Amino acid sequence: MLDWLVIPLLVVGMLTTGTANTLLTKLQDQVCVGNCDSPDPTQRKYFEQPVIQTLQMFIGEMGCWLVVFAFHLHKRYLDRKRGLEGYEPVGSGPADLASTDPSRGINPAAKALVPTHDDRSRLSGKKVFLLALPAACDIAGTTLMNVGLLFVVASIYQMTRGALVLFVGLFSVLFLKRRLKTYQWFALIVVVLGVGIVGLAGAIYKEPGHAKLEPSPNTISDVNGAVRTIIGVLLIAGAQVFTATQFVLEEFILEKYALEPLKVVGWEGIFGFIITTFGMIVLHLLVGSTDAGRGGYFDAAEGWRQVRDYPMVAKTSVLIMISIGGFNYFGISVTRSISATSRSVIDTCRTLFIWIVSMGLGWERFKGLQVVGFAALVWGTFLFNDLIREPWRSCFLADRQGKKRAEEVVEEEEETNRGLLEEGPVEHM
Repeated sequence: MLDWLVIPLLVVGMLTTGTANTLLTKLQDQVCVGNCDSPDPTQRKYFEQPVIQTLQMFIGEMGCWLVVFAFHLHKRYLDRKRGLEGYEPVGSGPADLASTDPSRGINPAAKALVPTHDDRSRLSGKKVFLLALPAACDIAGTTLMNVGLLFVVASIYQMTRGALVLFVGLFSVLFLKRRLKTYQWFALIVVVLGVGIVGLAGAIYKEPGHAKLEPSPNTISDVNGAVRTIIGVLLIAGAQVFTATQFVLEEFILEKYALEPLKVVGWEGIFGFIITTFGMIVLHLLVGSTDAGRGGYFDAAEGWRQVRDYPMVAKTSVLIMISIGGFNYFGISVTRSISATSRSVIDTCRTLFIWIVSMGLGWERFKGLQVVGFAALVWGTFLFNDLIREPWRSCFLADRQGKKRAEEVVEEEEETNRGLLEEGPVEHM
């Protein structure tokens, strides 16, 4: 395959799998699993199993080991072929290329399997268990977001996740001892306002009369649409605290140890699967098996019965696992191959695609206020990551010191903040 074609294919893969993951999860939430013949939509029961959906995510992450194994076999094949041909290209192996820059000169499709830093000690043996800490945060964050998705439409869910930059910024200052500029604090305020406007848009405007968007008699009943949306936005935004903690923990661990990014995802998938399975059993015994908890979020037996008996639930589960594994592989490969600007634009396009498809499927209506909130989110995120220049700084420097000096100051500030989660881990959902 031509090298110039690899990155565009990786970008398309990242957009496709990332968009599909959110839409498939929302589709799964809308599968009827009880009283489906009732003419009254409020009497129907839908698939509401956020813990099982979290388990699906970790199974998808464990699927990254299949990619690791495939690359290992490919490398063995190439090594054997070179041995039979009687030569070894100088400086062409990953170890040689990674001696100065771990990912320099590597095919973009293979960059997810290059260690983060070749000069650091390997994360191996008992040290691997350190990754159980971010995995535990991932469990809490993902489960809360899955619950939140039950209350809101897909686009609001995706946009509200933009609050992540707020907590990543705060935690990087508190725990990683990074320093934020004044304009970055301002950017975080804009992000908060953007999330608030998006949530307000969802609360004000009534969605189409879709069966799943009406109140149901099970776990999310007896609340009107506006309250449901507010609850959902708060759950999703609150979940970003755990996701940001996960990112900071990963950053802290990978500052000391070197490990291939795709293996980081794979190990977290294993630890997350084990912890979630154990938690499901405990919560089922303590809550799900009781009269009050039967049929709820923690009734694991009922959840697995629904997966087994309803083909649409089973099919979406498999597709969600595939999309999770694919998104992690494509996302890490793209993250290590392009600039931060391009990566942020791709993330924005992912949200837009989810919004467009969701409206096309009739799951939601176009809301002008939501556009304002989304614009504020994008602008604040871009400003925080130094992808755009704040207007007052540009005007002041251009008037007083000239454009040349303005560019020099911008370069100096970007150099100061270059270490702020420069290559943050790809979101796992």
